[in-house]
Amino acid sequence: MALLSREEKTALTMKILTSADLARYIDHTLLKTDASAKDIEKLCAEARTNCFYSVCVNGSRVELARHLLEETDVKVACVVGFPLGAMDADAKRFETEAAIDNGAQEIDLVVNVGRIKDGDDKAVLRELRDIVEAADERPLKVILETCLLTRDEKIRVCQLAVEAGAHFVKTSTGFSTGGATVEDIKLLREIVGPKFGVKASGGIRDTQAALAMIEAGATRLGTSSGVAIVGGLTEPPPGAY
Repeated sequence: MALLSREEKTALTMKILTSADLARYIDHTLLKTDASAKDIEKLCAEARTNCFYSVCVNGSRVELARHLLEETDVKVACVVGFPLGAMDADAKRFETEAAIDNGAQEIDLVVNVGRIKDGDDKAVLRELRDIVEAADERPLKVILETCLLTRDEKIRVCQLAVEAGAHFVKTSTGFSTGGATVEDIKLLREIVGPKFGVKASGGIRDTQAALAMIEAGATRLGTSSGVAIVGGLTEPPPGAY
């Protein structure tokens, strides 16, 4: 039996998934510096309409997003240490605690890439464990910024995330030199195993790209193009939007 090409696998996934299924992969994201309250209102309205898994916002917008999404199943995720990850670990812990106090239900933490480059795995593990504790059993996604890491560094930081008790590894902030790739998703999935979360984020703007990431092993997608992505399935079921 001939092996399917990547395009054929993606086409098959497209036929199997409904738009409602695809929506539950999506963290609908708005992290721009100039995002206004009206922009957050629009983001949350789109998340409600499309039944996305969550919205992902900066810390100062968590309270508003949580209010707008009351009595819905859409969760509120907050970025911490965003976008560089290079601040002191205590600052990240405080930011995490503030986000939780304001209603965040998930935390997306930017790892300290410089420490990884130093080979200071003890410091990275200590920081990750500290944020896991501060998140108080809420899901923690560790943003690796894969475009800045070597293969060996990706392996090391994934292993540290698992050891620390995090719940996901995530490719990118979307604010660096590159975003998610199929190859990186496959590698991360291979490292963390079948049960750990893998979030593809950065540059995912259409249905084809989203489905390719899922096919490669992603269990969550971070994107600001969620509406276009779920709308790209050819035959959405009645009432999906």
